[in-house]
Parts: sequence; C-alpha cells; structure tokens
Amino acid sequence: MSDFFADSRVVVTGGAGFLGTHVVKKLAERGCRNLFIPRSKEYDLTQADQVSRMYDGFCPDMVIHLAAVVGGIGANQINPGKFCYDNLTMGAQLMEYGRLCGLKKFVAIGTVCSYPKYCRVPFREADLWEGYPEETNAPYGLAKKMILVQSQAYRQQYGFNSIYLLPANLYGPGDNFDPGSSHVIPALIKKCCDAIDAGQDEITVWGDGSASREFLYVADAAEGIVRAAEHYNESEPVNLGTGREVRIKDLVTVIADLTGYTGRIRWDVSRPNGQPRRVLDVTRAAEQFGFVSQTTLADGLQATVQWYNAHIRNNEK
Repeated sequence: MSDFFADSRVVVTGGAGFLGTHVVKKLAERGCRNLFIPRSKEYDLTQADQVSRMYDGFCPDMVIHLAAVVGGIGANQINPGKFCYDNLTMGAQLMEYGRLCGLKKFVAIGTVCSYPKYCRVPFREADLWEGYPEETNAPYGLAKKMILVQSQAYRQQYGFNSIYLLPANLYGPGDNFDPGSSHVIPALIKKCCDAIDAGQDEITVWGDGSASREFLYVADAAEGIVRAAEHYNESEPVNLGTGREVRIKDLVTVIADLTGYTGRIRWDVSRPNGQPRRVLDVTRAAEQFGFVSQTTLADGLQATVQWYNAHIRNNEK
C-alpha cells in the first residue's frame, strides 16, 4: 500500500450507488481520508452551475466519475433521449470544470455498450470505432464513448490527465433488482424467486438465449478502478473484465439452480437479444496496472443470490 490516496482529495460521483459504494470502500482501505460524494439531491451534475459549485466547495485532486443514468434493454428502449443527454452532459461538464479548476486526474468509467454490435471477439480497445453499437443501447453507449473523445482531446490540447475504463457487465450484492430498470442477472434472480414465492411454474425471459455476456463481480470492478486511478496515466481506454463469456441460456440455468427454481423457462423471441456476443480482451489492464479479476461467476452469483434473499426477498414477504 502506498500513501497515494491518503494525500489526495477525491470526489466519487455516484459514490452512494451500486458500484460507487464498493469503490468508496476500496479507497477507505487505502487510507483515503478526504473523500466527497456529491448526492443527486444536492448536486444535479447535468447542471453546469452545480458542477462548478461542487468543484469550488471541495477542491478535489481527483474525480472518479461513476454517476450514470443506466438500465437494462427495456429501460434503454424507453429512455434513449434521457440516457443520451444526461450521461453526455454529466461527463462533458465534469471534465471541463475539472480542467478549469486545475484537477490533477479525472477517472472516467465508460461502458461495454460502446463497442460495435458485431465487434470481433474478444473485444479489444482498438476496435471501439469499428462499427455502430447495438441499437437498443446505442444512445447510452455513444454518450459514454464521447467522454473518451473528450478525454483524449483534452490531454492533447491541455495536457489534462484523464483516463477511461471500460468495465464488462457488473453484478453482485447491492445490485438494482427493480424490474423496470435492472440488468439481466438481478432481473433473472428476482424472476426465479418471485415465481417460487407465488407458486408459479413458468418464467418468461427475453430473447432466445443465444446471446452471450461477460460479467464482472462489482468488488473486482472497484479494485480495478482504484488500481487504475493510482497507477494508470495514459490516453488509451482499458477494458476491465474477466475475459470469459456465458450464454444467457446457460446463465438462466445456473441462476434457476442457485435460487431453487424448477419450473419451465419460456423464451420470448419477440423481445430483443441485444448484442449477439460480449467478451473482452483484458490484457491491457493486467499489463498496465496489474488488474486480474478474482471472483468466479459461480461464486459471485451465489453471493448475489444470498444478498438478495437476505436484504430484499425476506423483506417483501
């Protein structure tokens, strides 16, 4: 452990959220004593005056920008304009006002949704611009990708130190289980548990199950972000993931087993699969700042199901 964070004033946007709470915990473990989490009720980061007020009030050395307006395929289909505008505006203003305030480092978190729909696998950072993202989440993915453009442009013109990280799909304890906005793993866990509790013998899953995804345990993602924040200072984007993919059909089987659901699974092929495949090349993260994920999908899913049962399911009964 170094004294890097002990001597730094750090802002974590989205620090009270799913990923943010884990990042804040990692920072505390590394001795970060001067940490500020701007809450949305006090700082609307889509508003320039409130971004400026945040910088003036805390005078950070580093911003780790985790705040995002995000959801699963359904939420992206309903809110393409909002997801595009809010994410684009937050990133652009946080970086611009950080530059004006003399910020020493900006850590931007992108999304795997920025990759082309039919990207070569495994996804390499150099392939980000080889095509258009999958349509259902393209507005969100492109808004987040513009932060990379701004990051590289600011380094070129102003010498501004900003980095850009691309995590795989996250999951784990504390995830969002709201059916209206959750991602695939929490959505499937809730579906299976709700069916058991209601005595139902069938659940419906979007698509045909052929698509694949790569999932990164949230605590591992937080470790990768904090390592990069301390050790990585280059313009090139960096993937954070496991380098392993799983088909949605196989994922459903595993989650059904972990939750104890034994009923039928109906595939609603009228609903979109999303991107056909997702798996990242994680070489650069290992080489640049020594990040290698530690949690297997089986262990991570088990921990997530246990957390859901203890903190949400039992409270709903």
